[in-house]
Amino acid sequence: MAQPDARSEVLAPAPWVEERGAKIRITAVRTFLTAPHGCPHLVVRVETNEPGLYGLGCASDPQRTLAVRSVLDDYLAPMLVGRDPDDIDDIHRLMLNSAYWRGGSLTGNALGGVDVALWDLKAKRLGAPLYSLFGGRVRTRADAYTHVDGADAAEIADKVVAATERGYRHVRIQAAVPGSDTYGTRAVDPAGARALRARSVPWDSAAYLKTVPGILTEVRERVGDEVELLHDVHERLDPRQARDFLRRIEGAGLYFVEDLLAPEDASHFAGLRANSSVPLAVGELFSDIGQFLPLLEGPSIDFARIRVPTLGGLTPARKLAAYCELRGVRLAPHGPADVSPVAQAATLAMDISSHAFGVQEAAVFKPPVHEVFPGTITATDGGLAPHETPGLGVDFDEAAARRYPVPEPLEHDRWALLRNTDGSVQRP
Repeated sequence: MAQPDARSEVLAPAPWVEERGAKIRITAVRTFLTAPHGCPHLVVRVETNEPGLYGLGCASDPQRTLAVRSVLDDYLAPMLVGRDPDDIDDIHRLMLNSAYWRGGSLTGNALGGVDVALWDLKAKRLGAPLYSLFGGRVRTRADAYTHVDGADAAEIADKVVAATERGYRHVRIQAAVPGSDTYGTRAVDPAGARALRARSVPWDSAAYLKTVPGILTEVRERVGDEVELLHDVHERLDPRQARDFLRRIEGAGLYFVEDLLAPEDASHFAGLRANSSVPLAVGELFSDIGQFLPLLEGPSIDFARIRVPTLGGLTPARKLAAYCELRGVRLAPHGPADVSPVAQAATLAMDISSHAFGVQEAAVFKPPVHEVFPGTITATDGGLAPHETPGLGVDFDEAAARRYPVPEPLEHDRWALLRNTDGSVQRP
């Protein structure tokens, strides 16, 4: 007697799908690699048996792109074919549990790509912008912050003023430290005579602590109090140094300081917040909402830096946003250029519909990105507004994408290969 096909049983749709007579089915999950901005973007397209109906997602992990693609192509795509795309939460949990050893950034980004594509698809079926599925608008636009850097306070202050003239009310400021590789700036030699190639010099925490707090305070004095200033430490300090840094920047009046500590040292945030008035933001490296929960209990942070693709998509991110609202913690979602315009639009739908929202990081995409991703949202007067078209409002041009191949593995990763002055490995 013929044995049942175990694969067919595993891949069967949920039992209620046939009962309700659902006719829309997922026919394919396709992935695409492209790099119109220079960094790898991994795009997910969930296709259906309804002609022209598909959803787009972003699974971009610039340092482990091919590994995430394998999770999607080899494991998740076969599991999804034949399923009803409406059952987003059920599909998300099924994909999450299918790995058994759950979690991690590779799984998170793969789940995030599919999840956002399913939300985009559902909104298109309903003929509504995505934010309307989340309860509609609670604001007309999302305030955004841009990035500036410089070698001294005068240069940085001039760039802050220029940003405010473009409409920004929030500006992240990063200061170069001569002879040290400092995040967010181009390294300069101690004499200031020439710029140094990134990672050609080590990270010098002592020089950073002596130099940067004074520059941040002076920039505040130069630009006044009408603009919100932010700064990113990028997880490069240990807990002792972090306490010292907060003490030194009290007078800078920052909107928040980002990633003061690495995720591995997150237990120290409670003590830091109890002894300093400087607002704290963290979370872009988290791949599971469970990593946020201890920090929200106190709370020990002021802003959650959610990266929607890495966190597993909008399904878990919106649950986290709701909890942040209950705990009085604001959202400051991650949004550099390695988060594609697809993920940016998805994040914006959350921003527009959440009372917890604080500020959105806004990438300035290069012209080729707009070619590959028609409908890419750009900041206007310091803010981002969603499209009113169904779904995300951002599309993907497969032919254009092929004109911008991704770098070879390890090429883009080199930016993270940083060392300390004693030769030991340093977090990027």
